[in-house]
Amino acid sequence: MERRAYFKNRWLGAALIVPQILLVFTFFYWPTGQALFWAFTLQRPWGGTSEWVGLTNFVAILSDPFYWNSVIRSIVFAACSTMLAMGGALFLALMTDRELRGHGISRAVLAWPYAIAAPALALAFRFILAPEAGFLAYLNQIWPGVWNPALNGTQAMIAITIAFSWKYLGYNFIFFLSALQSIPRSLIEAAAMDGCGPLRRMRDIQLPLLTPTIFFILVITITESFQDSFGIVDIMTEGGPDRATELMVYKIFFDGFKGLDYSSAAAQSIILMILVMFLTFIQFRFIERRVHYR
Repeated sequence: MERRAYFKNRWLGAALIVPQILLVFTFFYWPTGQALFWAFTLQRPWGGTSEWVGLTNFVAILSDPFYWNSVIRSIVFAACSTMLAMGGALFLALMTDRELRGHGISRAVLAWPYAIAAPALALAFRFILAPEAGFLAYLNQIWPGVWNPALNGTQAMIAITIAFSWKYLGYNFIFFLSALQSIPRSLIEAAAMDGCGPLRRMRDIQLPLLTPTIFFILVITITESFQDSFGIVDIMTEGGPDRATELMVYKIFFDGFKGLDYSSAAAQSIILMILVMFLTFIQFRFIERRVHYR
């Protein structure tokens, strides 16, 4: 029979829970409520009274081809960055788990990228991938104009995808390596004694046991690719060239804080939230069926 934990002093329990409730209300429920209100009203750029307009803001957004372009770019960015971040992290975790020479150093170093703030990371990659400096400058000397994300929209998308994937490589690596180390070594050793090579052991033993971790990382990485990409886009490309990297989260910022169209930005944030919720529902509804928790 399980015993429930309880506080003999109710004031102590209330004192412990009130700060968390205040934080959640201040940074989640209150902004969400404000966004919902602004999405259905017309807000004046310089303050003043607001006017109830119903679904007018949503109709204007959904009839804007530039907005649909940002949606498509966001989905492509999320798919590519998730595959790169998860695939690279899984490969590095598998190599580190084999305890080859230098695995201790690599285990420590590969976790560092996630500790770097997105703006600092974006600034570093802006210099690393600059067409006029470093290794890419030599490529441009051999083939003039082969790499210039300031003028080529596709190359700009590649640049921000690489930067975002590199940041979440460390985050995913930590979880993959922890999951691999939780697999009983006796299973791996028994398979090796039976003549199974590293690839066969990975396919038949490690990957099936990693499905809960893979599913968790898939949900987190896709969600973060829609929400946590603003700093990278703002520092590296500012949505350009010619709106080629204007993702949904950056368009919300641009329309709200630069265009002073608060109502449109609030409506876009609601659509982004609904899209993320829908993608999460799809993953839990269809992908989780393939997850083996035991």
